[in-house]
Amino acid sequence: MSSYWSQRAQKAQPYVPGEQPRERTFIKLNTNENPYPPSPRVLEAMEGVAANLRLYPDPVSLELREAAARRYGLESSQVFPGNGSDEVLGFAFGAFFDPQKEAVLFPDITYSFYPVYCQLWDIPYKTIALEEDFTIQPGPYLERSGGIVISNPNAPTGILLPLDELKQIAQAALESQRVFIVDEAYMAFSQSPSALSLIRDFPNVLVVKTLSKEYSLAGLRSGLALGSRELIEGLERIKDSFNSYPMDRLAQALSIAALEDIPYYEGITQKIIATRERCAARLKTLGFSVLPSGANFLFASPPQGCPLRGGDFYAALRERGILVRHFEKNRINDFLRITIGTDDEMDEFLRAAEEVARSK
Repeated sequence: MSSYWSQRAQKAQPYVPGEQPRERTFIKLNTNENPYPPSPRVLEAMEGVAANLRLYPDPVSLELREAAARRYGLESSQVFPGNGSDEVLGFAFGAFFDPQKEAVLFPDITYSFYPVYCQLWDIPYKTIALEEDFTIQPGPYLERSGGIVISNPNAPTGILLPLDELKQIAQAALESQRVFIVDEAYMAFSQSPSALSLIRDFPNVLVVKTLSKEYSLAGLRSGLALGSRELIEGLERIKDSFNSYPMDRLAQALSIAALEDIPYYEGITQKIIATRERCAARLKTLGFSVLPSGANFLFASPPQGCPLRGGDFYAALRERGILVRHFEKNRINDFLRITIGTDDEMDEFLRAAEEVARSK
């Protein structure tokens, strides 16, 4: 601790991202990146931006808002862009959740950035335990609270909450004037209806999306919030209190190009889903316990007869050049989160997993 730090900085417990290795080459299946390159239209768009980098970007990202509105069937005034969904979520916690109100609700096993945001903004929060099968039951979220956040599909489990149950939560939140944030970072890989359909009838629902996963732009940092004009204005007030030029010209131009190439991204999404299902089936034949996934990753625990569990299994895979994600957290410390890579990468992973599972 430094005497120069504010009390806020001293109390902060920052989010720890997945490992980005530098010392050797790995098959990298630990940070849910898309294994396929961005659309060729994205690469073409890069060429037209460089000459104008001396100029400030559009502070309201109007063309990007319009492109996202066309993509998702909304008005541009219902779109808020930011530097990745993490920044958008950080603004949303500051815009809609209050230190003086009831606790914000989210699952006990979910995206671990949510409690970090609450601690940063001094927001009280309460975690709701997942069921034994790691599903979310809507009942506890119907009670009065300071707001609700649900990752759907949930991270790191990958399990999807059906739209009708999201609607129940949205209705209860609306009746008590609470904001309900649905974090859809992985929704494209679920083949299920998005919560976007709720926005028309529920002005309190904010849907957050990222271009990192579905659009192969994790290195760019581009995210979106979609909701009522009232919610978008709240986000803008927080954003403009930090930085009125948050998205640079390159990020805006490349995000637009990605959003406009629907056929390309639908194609690679279907490839990822097919690979996911093939790998889930193979892991099950090896004795792994695999949760149903609507995301671009699998959440699985080693076979019961395997002497290596959780972190040890992770370490054994790492020694073999395969990086997956392991969480030292109660209830899930025996599980590994496995990002879906290319077919060749997943074949290498499956070979290594089988070798480790059968080791004595």
